[in-house]
Amino acid sequence: MSVGAEKVVCVTGASGYIALWLVKLLLQRGYTVNASVRDPNDPKKTEHLLMLDGAKERLHLFKADLLEEGSFDSLVDGCEGVFHTATPVYLRAKDPQAELIEPAVKGTLNVLRSCAKVSSVKRVVITSSLGAVVYSGKPLTPDVLVDETWFSDPAFCEESKLWYTLSKTLAEKAAWEFSKENGIDMVAMHPGWASGSLLQPTINSSLKPFLKIVKGGAKRIPFISPWVDVRDVANAHILAFKNPLASGRYCLVGRVLQFSEFVKLMRELFPNIKLFEKCEDDHPFASSYMVSRERAESLGLKYNPVEVTLKDTFESLRASNFFNI
Repeated sequence: MSVGAEKVVCVTGASGYIALWLVKLLLQRGYTVNASVRDPNDPKKTEHLLMLDGAKERLHLFKADLLEEGSFDSLVDGCEGVFHTATPVYLRAKDPQAELIEPAVKGTLNVLRSCAKVSSVKRVVITSSLGAVVYSGKPLTPDVLVDETWFSDPAFCEESKLWYTLSKTLAEKAAWEFSKENGIDMVAMHPGWASGSLLQPTINSSLKPFLKIVKGGAKRIPFISPWVDVRDVANAHILAFKNPLASGRYCLVGRVLQFSEFVKLMRELFPNIKLFEKCEDDHPFASSYMVSRERAESLGLKYNPVEVTLKDTFESLRASNFFNI
């Protein structure tokens, strides 16, 4: 019998990049999955979900809106685990409050309110971001080891116009407060730049910069990147749900790469690719640092080598006809 047999869990924002891999791995492991999407009748949002192995038997789609209180009630009812991944992801926003911050904070609280109504939920795993960890105002230098005790400073994020980072920082803060007040067992995952194979037909926000770089369209690249394989992120979420000793926050970064390291690896993997010789970077936060892997590895997580992630990202984008090289 599969490890997740007869267990019911739910995933919010299931058509997203990380969430889709999470649904795939959960189905592979025998779980029944309640999955929320904004429109279950939109094939562009659901077709790739319904094609996953096990989806016909054990995947149930629900319509839910982050801004609508009670929208997640039916989704979480009867679930043992709740994976909250849904959030807007925009690197730029005309109205950050409406486009990013409000949906992230209110959406997280609405999911947690639904969880607080039912006794079946044993643990909630939320997908935060490394951005909610590193932007504390502390210098990020080669001798610095970022770990789970770091918290991004909302004032610093706002001053720096890091709107997505601010939305994740505020959403996590609100989640911890609500969970403590309502006795919810919550764990927060903090992935870096998630990359790897695509399961959806459209390109997501985290892979757009990668595509721009390999197509030669990026002239200024803020490139000190904390890489993590999307499959490792999804697997870490499941490990955090299954492990009764899991608690608190987990940074998910396989390796931090400088631009020169990225170029070297890409040229070794794909000798014909044309990349910039150097990074013409004026980004104030692009500085080398390290991220602790200790807590994530204590869950049993084994990271894919960054070479595998880069290769699979490139090949997946090429196979999906996003470029021809």
